[in-house]
Amino acid sequence: MPATPDFLNHLNPSQRQAVEHFCGPLLVVAGAGSGKTRALTYRISNLVMQHRVNPENILAVTFTNKAAREMKERIEKLFAEQLAQQDYGKSLGMLTLQQQTQLRSQVYKTTTKSLWIGTFHSFCARLLRLEIEKYQDEKGRKWQHNFSIFDESDVQGLIKDIVVNQLNLDDRKFPPRSVRFAISNAKNQSWSPSDLEAQQSDFRGRVIAQVYSLYQDALAANNGLDFDDLILVLVQLLKQNEQVLAYWHQQFHHILIDEYQDTNRTQYDLMRLLATNGTNTQTFNNWQHRSVFVVGDADQSIYSFRAADFKILMGFQQAFGDGLPDDDTRTMVKLEENYRSTENILQVANALIDHNSERIDKILKPTRGTGEPIHCYRADDELHESDFVIQQIRTLEQSHPEVSWRDFAILYRTNAQSRAFEEGLVRWSIPYTVVGGLKFYDRREIKDILAYLRLIVNPADTVSLKRVINTPRRGIGKTTLDRLNTAAQELSVPLWEILTEEAAVKTLAARSAKPILHFVALIQQWQAQAEHHSATTMIQRVLEESGYLQNLKTQGTDEADDRISNVQELTNAALQFAEENTDESLSTFLANTALASDLDNLDDSNTVSLMTLHAAKGLEFPIVFLVGLEQGLFPNFRSLEDPAALEEERRLCYVGITRAQERLFISHARERRLYGSREPAMPSLFLSELPRELLHTNSLSALPAETLNLPKGMKQPKMPNTHALDWSVGDRSCIRVLD
Repeated sequence: MPATPDFLNHLNPSQRQAVEHFCGPLLVVAGAGSGKTRALTYRISNLVMQHRVNPENILAVTFTNKAAREMKERIEKLFAEQLAQQDYGKSLGMLTLQQQTQLRSQVYKTTTKSLWIGTFHSFCARLLRLEIEKYQDEKGRKWQHNFSIFDESDVQGLIKDIVVNQLNLDDRKFPPRSVRFAISNAKNQSWSPSDLEAQQSDFRGRVIAQVYSLYQDALAANNGLDFDDLILVLVQLLKQNEQVLAYWHQQFHHILIDEYQDTNRTQYDLMRLLATNGTNTQTFNNWQHRSVFVVGDADQSIYSFRAADFKILMGFQQAFGDGLPDDDTRTMVKLEENYRSTENILQVANALIDHNSERIDKILKPTRGTGEPIHCYRADDELHESDFVIQQIRTLEQSHPEVSWRDFAILYRTNAQSRAFEEGLVRWSIPYTVVGGLKFYDRREIKDILAYLRLIVNPADTVSLKRVINTPRRGIGKTTLDRLNTAAQELSVPLWEILTEEAAVKTLAARSAKPILHFVALIQQWQAQAEHHSATTMIQRVLEESGYLQNLKTQGTDEADDRISNVQELTNAALQFAEENTDESLSTFLANTALASDLDNLDDSNTVSLMTLHAAKGLEFPIVFLVGLEQGLFPNFRSLEDPAALEEERRLCYVGITRAQERLFISHARERRLYGSREPAMPSLFLSELPRELLHTNSLSALPAETLNLPKGMKQPKMPNTHALDWSVGDRSCIRVLD
């Protein structure tokens, strides 16, 4: 389908330059709010429309499932718009609803269905379902295509069992959580257990390497993988099997990666292998009808604790590009025009990030009006800080009908800071959502039902089996289960194999044999049904036939009612999944739920949003409160003596500032309760790096002296005090109240 001549007219010159790039490598340095998603979606559309690239030869990697869905929807709309002009001579919006639906359906069948768009984890899970049985690791461990994806609580349970029960270690000296972090970090560096062991020079490190090896044994025994394995195992498979690598290299002619600054070494290895067929990047030159198109911003790299390495982005020009200076290069494009924030917000952001040395030089350029100055508020303590923020929110929402609760976001450095704001919001009956709280799929009742479903798909998943064999209670005691598990371990077979041997169960389980055999028959019945029924149907059958739903109903408590609502919502999730995907199978649905994140499930309810700065990445709000800017809190204490860590803290502050569209409030406290006692607090170093002419403050001591700038006519206030100042949100006149 050829594109209309004005197809790319909506793009600015830099976006258009990026989108029209065809073959070879290209780094797109995309500043905050610069339209990078637009560039990605138009590029994919341009490859198909103008260059006749087969959609199935395009791989686009995002960092959230939500971003992947948005990208598909935008591409579908672009193609439908072209078809509307071609078939009807009208824009898509001028057609009837039926005509629009028909065009979108046509685009889905011919284009978007075949595109490979998703997160690293979902992409790797999809390939591993096809290829994992060709893989074995350094110790000969193997997995089957119906593997389970273990969530964090499952992983913690396995590691705790190894530390405490198998190795008899003191879990105070070897906390399972810290051991888990060390293993995850090793996997993100593409290190196997033996690689990790080779790196260690002390007893603790060697023990962690031993736990890592035993942990991989446990995963293989359960036919399970953790999140890190999804990428690492695929990378190892591609390295050890030239035929598999060659096949997928030939499949993906054009690779696009979003948020490239957040990639880790394992993810980079995956991209490099697929792009070059394993050839050294500097010698690979077979770019005919092939490209690598990466989009990112070193200034927004904030995930080093997840092993993300922004130096991968910084090194793209040397690894793939021409390595020429910015003004001369043909393998880098900068997107600097910002469509999100007002000019004052951008000037503050630019001034702050300019203090970092490890970055690609760029300046966010405004496309909107000047906007209001940024207000920096100094509070007596965290309670007064909360009162100030909530007073601003209440006044704006009450005085201006066009301002909704969802327009506000409160961003903080640590989760613990949310308490004072939550209490204040509750006191004033203001609806709010804490992003990053307990995820839907982490709720006990949801994990119970998912464990049933995982067991149906993967009977070797002993972790799931143990969770549900007596849930609801069936009279199967721990002693009986331990006896059966010991027999399985002695025979080196999954527990499920023992349970399916009727004679063994009757011998080992005694009086519990009958409920165990009934449970086994139930699972086997569901396994047969799962081959022919959707995930929605299987969830409904498990809820009813297991007795789980009836057990909740008989409890008759408010908590049980909430849990009933949650398991019913799981059915809704399966229905929505079926509407959005052609594959309604239980295994595909389980993979989708296992890879869900907080941001994927962020709803559009009319509530004030509370979240850490890390969780705010990728979001935007008309009015942002950036709170707790105090030395030792933000930036945190660990970064004060580490220049690299301090630069990441500054990048985190930059991300917070650039979430704001219309108005930005920054606050800090004179003292704050820490570890049970009140401690004096100093203003953050970052406050001294902001342009003083753009900051208004409520106190002479609210800022370091060199940045102090009071609004014209404002005198030194006696706190608490109230000043009413006019300001606006876009074209909307508002009142700002400063307590």
